Amino acid sequence: MLDPNLLTFLCVAECGSFNRAAKQLYRSAPSVMKQVNALEKWLGLSLLERTNQGVRLTAAGQVIQREGRALARAAEQAVKKARAAGEPAGTIFRVGSSILNPCEPFMPLWDRVRGAFPGGGVRIVPVEDDHQDILSVIASLGQELDFLVGVCDSRRWMDRCRFYPLGECEHVCAVSRDHPLAGKTRLTPDDLRGQTLMMVQKGDSPVVDALRTEVERWPGVQIEDTAQFYDMEVFNRCAESGNVLVTPDCWRSVHPLLVTIPAAWHHPIPYGLMYAKSPSAAVQRFLDELQRTE
Repeated sequence: MLDPNLLTFLCVAECGSFNRAAKQLYRSAPSVMKQVNALEKWLGLSLLERTNQGVRLTAAGQVIQREGRALARAAEQAVKKARAAGEPAGTIFRVGSSILNPCEPFMPLWDRVRGAFPGGGVRIVPVEDDHQDILSVIASLGQELDFLVGVCDSRRWMDRCRFYPLGECEHVCAVSRDHPLAGKTRLTPDDLRGQTLMMVQKGDSPVVDALRTEVERWPGVQIEDTAQFYDMEVFNRCAESGNVLVTPDCWRSVHPLLVTIPAAWHHPIPYGLMYAKSPSAAVQRFLDELQRTE
């Protein structure tokens, strides 16, 4: 809605240089300079002082920056209201929920953006934690589900969905409550000597592959392959076998007979929202609003 030259000028003024603004705008520095020059010519004003260290606002530039920011905010609000007016009232977002992918983390996100969706809401859709069927659950995003919350570093998952990162989740070790290591506060390679670590087999997760490569160098540690996607049977086997299970920390409460312990590695896995490859207009606006509030 605003003159693109004005928006480019605001970015240059904020960044303090044409080069930094060009990087932020994913443009070339000469094209950014050209737009600012065109704005100055159209206004008949000098807005920036060019120096070897960057740019400085002139007195006129300070006024245009201040008023331009106000115009940009007003334009953003106008677009927001127009989008809301153009959408059917009461947009309902369908969020999958299971033991390994609970919906609770979605609710604070909804609270941040719900003002942009008058009459909207959230519907919880139960999904199964079955490693054989999880790919069909991911593929249902955009059809039966709008969002699924959880860790995601799987190539096969990312072939079927898109991902909005919210943070990271470190890998930890899970053991039964009566395991000799259960009282440890942090596990070292020496602690794990002679233990069998249950880990996702290689080939699907770059993070897990890197972690396995590190653990394979630890002397006396055996590795037992699990399925590439965990389900409750994996946690049950850990509890019953006495083995050590490598698992994201966000799953620390999945099995009541297991305790989790940090380990001497740093291989965090991305955590966030999974959504359809071709999201609906409402889902895309949800993500835009979420990013705006960060």
